[in-house]
Amino acid sequence: MSEGARNAVSTTARYDFDTVIDRRGTWCVQWDGVADRFGVDGLLPFTISDMDFETAPEVLAALRARLDHGVLGYTTWQQDDFLSAVAHWYGTRYGTDLDTGRLVYGPSVLSQLSQLLQMWTSEGEGVVVHTPTYDGFRKAVLGLGRELRGVPLGDTEALESELARADAKVLVLCSPHNPTGRVWTEAELREMAELARRHGAAVISDEIHADFVHDGHVHVPYARIADAAGARDGGGPAGGRWAVITSASKSFNFPALTGSYGIIGDPVDRAEYLRRMETAEGLASPAVLSLTAHIAAYREGAAWLDAVRAYVTGNLAMVAERLDAEFPELAWVPPQAGYLAWIDLRPLGVDEEALQRVLIEREKVAIMPGSVYGAPGFLRLNLGCPRSKAEAGVSALVRGLRTVRA
Repeated sequence: MSEGARNAVSTTARYDFDTVIDRRGTWCVQWDGVADRFGVDGLLPFTISDMDFETAPEVLAALRARLDHGVLGYTTWQQDDFLSAVAHWYGTRYGTDLDTGRLVYGPSVLSQLSQLLQMWTSEGEGVVVHTPTYDGFRKAVLGLGRELRGVPLGDTEALESELARADAKVLVLCSPHNPTGRVWTEAELREMAELARRHGAAVISDEIHADFVHDGHVHVPYARIADAAGARDGGGPAGGRWAVITSASKSFNFPALTGSYGIIGDPVDRAEYLRRMETAEGLASPAVLSLTAHIAAYREGAAWLDAVRAYVTGNLAMVAERLDAEFPELAWVPPQAGYLAWIDLRPLGVDEEALQRVLIEREKVAIMPGSVYGAPGFLRLNLGCPRSKAEAGVSALVRGLRTVRA
């Protein structure tokens, strides 16, 4: 075993990710809400992207201490404990100096996306995304009456063609990308920033999966790309009009607490965003437990995050081994980031609807079909769970694929 592997095992051993926690009856979307999407109760779910692990004990301890205070009144996010914790995380995790004066707050990443789209686009105008596309983006864009325009992942020519259209106003990045788990390189981000600037499109970078980048890959915050572009332009608008939207809730597994934050480059845009949130939306006071969780995660949770990421790496490796043994023609490799296995089943020639029927009716599992993300023939399997559940899921998938092929 290599030194790096030994260190990963040692870190993971500090925390228990193998114990199965019963989430049924807790109003859990993944477990209790499975029938809403799949039409059947009682399925073993591998669906919505939250994890079946307890969050970091450091975060739970901070939440208990805050509750013990006994008063849960109106609060503010514009205070040093929160702002300095975010800056600390960016500095220690990403080597990026963060100007906390550019931070904003919101109830969720998708809520921030909606506000920014309303600021920077009008009804009927184009919003460019990469395909396959996270379904939350599709719902937000279409729900606001904007036109969703997809370009294939990695197709720079198609991206420029869409951005060059007169009514294409915003490029929405998912960095790292959901559902594929792709991590954009610095060169790719610089190229996209330049294309957006050249054609006058704003960039909104959703970086909620950034903390879950696996070894061998590096997340580059878009804020750093935009600031570098602004410096090259001689101090003009920093890389054009842009925003980063993110949260610790995905990586530390507390989405039910709500809460997200963003970075908006232009001070006028930043002021307008805050005005909208605090007056038009009536969201001047954030959830105090979300602030508490963010501060604890960013100040004390790094070891837990590294441990859970190492554990998930083991889940992904197990799935890769099983699929390679059963269906080598898939040549599946784990994602560069995240705990979502994005699997291209097209080499097997299976029908998506037939496979879903077998998985639901015979195997009693719920796994997201690729058509949800505009990619029929693919499948998204959530592996943010104990190893025993991950093994049950991939075994059900293997049996389902055998059945459909037969």
